[in-house]
Amino acid sequence: MTKLLLVFLGSGIGGAARYGVNVWSLKAFGPGFPAGTLIVNVVGGLAMGLIAGWLAFRASVPWSQDLRLFLTTGILGGFTTFSAFSLDAVTLIERGDYGAAALYVVLSVVLSIAAVAVGLAVIRSFS
Repeated sequence: MTKLLLVFLGSGIGGAARYGVNVWSLKAFGPGFPAGTLIVNVVGGLAMGLIAGWLAFRASVPWSQDLRLFLTTGILGGFTTFSAFSLDAVTLIERGDYGAAALYVVLSVVLSIAAVAVGLAVIRSFS
């Protein structure tokens, strides 16, 4: 139950931060380009790399699993799931599994875009 609470609290923080970036970017850049999403994805990817690397190679604390859940699954999961996608892709690349990494990236992007298109089409069909 503690782990679920850590993820829950972190997700709220991350979601609020994402909202803040989106509001700021609309004021700064206007609505013509999804700058907020781009910023969130890049910042989230950088943060995921820093946190995952620190926890894997530097941290030697007994509560690092709880900290990982709070920071990566919670805060970064609420901020952007693209950071988790990016970490998965880099992990496959670092393992030398280039084919699986390429397949994962292509399938994730293409199928996610297709799923959104299908979802929109289904809803539009009821209108």
